[in-house]
Amino acid sequence: MFKDLHFAVKKIRTGLALLTVAGSYMYAQQWENVGGVQDVSAGGSSFNNLVIDNSGNYYLSYYDVSVTKGSVQKFNGNSWSYLGGVAGVTTGIATYNSLSVNPGGNSIYYTNQLSYPGSGMEVRLFTGSLWSQLPNATDSAVNYQASAVSSDNILFTYGSYGSGTVKRYSGGAWEQVGNTGFSGGAEFAEMVIGTNNMIYTCNVSGGINVYQNSTDASSAQNWSLVGGTAADAASSGEQYNADIALDGSNMIYVAYVSGSGEGRKLNVKKFDGNSWIQVGNANFSNGKVQHIALAVTESGKPYVVASRFENDNFLRNTVYKLDDSQNWIPFGGDFVSDGEAKYNDLAIDKSQNYLVLAYSGDTTKVKRISLDLNPQTCSNTDPGANTGDIGCVSFMYRGQQVAYTTVRGADGKIWLQQNLGSAQVASSVADANSYGDLFQWGRWDDGHQLRNSQIVQAPFPNTPEGISTTGGGYIAGSPAWWAGFSGGDAWTGASVAEINASVGADPCKAIGQDWKMPSQADWTTLVGAEGIFSPATAYSSNLKLPAGGYRGSSNGDFTFVGQRGYFWSSDTSSLGGKYLYIGSTIANPSAGAMRGQGASVRCIKPTSSLSTSEIKLKNAVAGMYPNPTKGFLTIKSDSEIEKVNIINAVGQRMNVQCSNNQINMVEFPSGLYLVELKLKNGQIVSKKIIKD
Repeated sequence: MFKDLHFAVKKIRTGLALLTVAGSYMYAQQWENVGGVQDVSAGGSSFNNLVIDNSGNYYLSYYDVSVTKGSVQKFNGNSWSYLGGVAGVTTGIATYNSLSVNPGGNSIYYTNQLSYPGSGMEVRLFTGSLWSQLPNATDSAVNYQASAVSSDNILFTYGSYGSGTVKRYSGGAWEQVGNTGFSGGAEFAEMVIGTNNMIYTCNVSGGINVYQNSTDASSAQNWSLVGGTAADAASSGEQYNADIALDGSNMIYVAYVSGSGEGRKLNVKKFDGNSWIQVGNANFSNGKVQHIALAVTESGKPYVVASRFENDNFLRNTVYKLDDSQNWIPFGGDFVSDGEAKYNDLAIDKSQNYLVLAYSGDTTKVKRISLDLNPQTCSNTDPGANTGDIGCVSFMYRGQQVAYTTVRGADGKIWLQQNLGSAQVASSVADANSYGDLFQWGRWDDGHQLRNSQIVQAPFPNTPEGISTTGGGYIAGSPAWWAGFSGGDAWTGASVAEINASVGADPCKAIGQDWKMPSQADWTTLVGAEGIFSPATAYSSNLKLPAGGYRGSSNGDFTFVGQRGYFWSSDTSSLGGKYLYIGSTIANPSAGAMRGQGASVRCIKPTSSLSTSEIKLKNAVAGMYPNPTKGFLTIKSDSEIEKVNIINAVGQRMNVQCSNNQINMVEFPSGLYLVELKLKNGQIVSKKIIKD
C-alpha cells in the first residue's frame, strides 16, 4: 500500500548540505567518512570494536596488522588520534579483543587475548593521557571476549574460558560473577549492562542464547537463561557471529545468522518480558550473511549490519532499518562498502544523532549517517525552462521523508533524475546506490520492490485486488503475477481507493497528483530527444539513467545488474507490460515483459506545476493521532475532510464513522489498517494505523 501518500512541502533545513554530483545536486541521506578520511587504520585490520560516550567522542579498537598489536584510536569531533599517542598498546598479537567506556568517557577499558607463548586476558585502562595495565582477568587461554562498564564505573568482562565466565574488577581485584560454565562456552561473546543494573550476555551455543544476572551477584548466584530457552536456532562459525543491544527501557534485542527456515540469513528478535518475538520480517537478508552487528536507539529503533556471503557483491555490507510497515529495508543504499567488509560494528552517537559503522576492508573504515527524522528536505522548486536545469521534490517513500533531484529533460518535460528507491543521482552507469527499487508492473510501494524482499506465491485473486495478502513479498513462480492480463489493464490509480481487478496504483503518485508513470510515448520522445542508444548514453543524458538490471518473474533472480537498464512504462503489451530497454547498442521503448518482472521506475511530471507558494496553499497540513490507537483517531487538517476510507490488512474496506474530525475505530479488531483521507482541496493522505 502507499505509505503516507501525500505531497510534503518543506523549507530547506538550516545547515543542510547540498552535495554536488555529476554537475547536479543530490539530497539523499548518505554515509559519510568520519573525520573526512577513508582509512582510519594505518594498514590492514580486523576485530573492530566501536563505542561512543555521551559527549559524542568515538573510540575504536582493532587488531593492527601494521604493528602486529592491538591499537585504539579516538575521534574527538574533528580528527582521529591514537590513545596514548602511538599505535600498538598490547604486549603482542591481539586479534580477539573488546573495548568499553564509561558514560562520561573518562575511563576507557581495552581487553585482549594474550598471544602465544603466554595465555590469558590482558586488561588496560586509559585515563587522561596514559594507559595503565590492570591484572589479567584470567591466565587461562581465551579467545572470544566482551566487556562492559556499569553505571558506578565497575568493569565487567566475559570470556570463553571455563565454558563461559563473567568477572568484575572491584577494589583492585577480579571477582567472579555468578557460576562459571553457564553459557556452554562463549562463542562470539557479547555483553551489555542495563540501567536496571542487570548484566546480559549473548553467545551462540546450540542456538542464540542470552543470560542474565545482577551486577552485584556473587559467585553463588547462578546465571539464568532469558525466556527460559534459546531465542532461536543460530549458525555458528568463525564469522557467523551474533550481537546484543538494549533500548532505553532495557528491552533486549539480538541479531544473528539464522539457523532455521531460510538458513544463514539475517534475523532480529527482542524479548518482550515474557518471550522472544520476531522484529520485522524474518530472515530478511538477500542471501547468506556474516559479520553481524546491532545498535538500538533509546526509543527502541534497531539498526543492523551484515556482510553478504555469496554470489556477486561478495562480503559487501548493508545496514538495515525498519520501515513503517515493520519490514527491514537498506539504510543509506543497498551497500555501504565498495568491496569486502569484515568485522562490522555499529554504535549510536546520541549527542549528534548519528548511526556509526566501523568495518575492515583493506583497512578499518568508519562511516556515519544522520538519524534525523527528516534529513532529506528541499524547497520543492521545479527545474528552470532550460534543458538540464535542476530542481528537487520532497515526498514520503518507504515510510520516510525523502528528497529527490528533478531535471528538465531534452523533451521539455520534468523528470526525476533518480530512480524510485535510490540513494542518489547516478555517478556512473554501474553506481549501485543509484539503482533503486525494482517494481512488478501494476504494483506500488508495499515493500515488494526492495531488492532483498522475500519471494511469495501469487495471491488470489491474482490482480491488484488480492495483493494485500502477499505481505509485501515479490511474486515469483507459477502462476505468475497478474498473468491473465488484458490490454485494458492500467497502472494509473491515484490512490489505494482506485485499485481494482484491472487498475494498479501508480507509485509515482506518492510524489504528487501531477506526477505519473511515463507512458511508452513519453519514453519514445525522451529517447529521441536525448539521443539515448546505449547504457553509456543513457547515463550521460540529463536523466542520468543507470543500468540497474532486472529481477526475474520465475525465480526472483537478478540479471544484467550494472550492465543494462529496464524502465517500466504505464502501457500494456502482448507479454504483459511495456518498458524501455537499454541494451549494449539499443534503446527500445517498445519492449515488453511479463508483469512479474522487476524493473526500475522513473517518474515524469508532464505538465507545468504550481509555484512553490501555490503548492503550500493547496496542500493542507494533515495528521492522524494517536498511533497506535485504542479506538478514536483524531484528524488534524487545514482543509475539510471530504471522504474517509479504511482498509484492513486483507484488503477489505471497513464501514467507518467520522465526525468532528474524529474517526471511530472502537469496534474494529486489533491490527493494521490503512486510513485514507480525501480532503476538499483535492489532497489525498494515506497512513498506516495500528489499532490496539
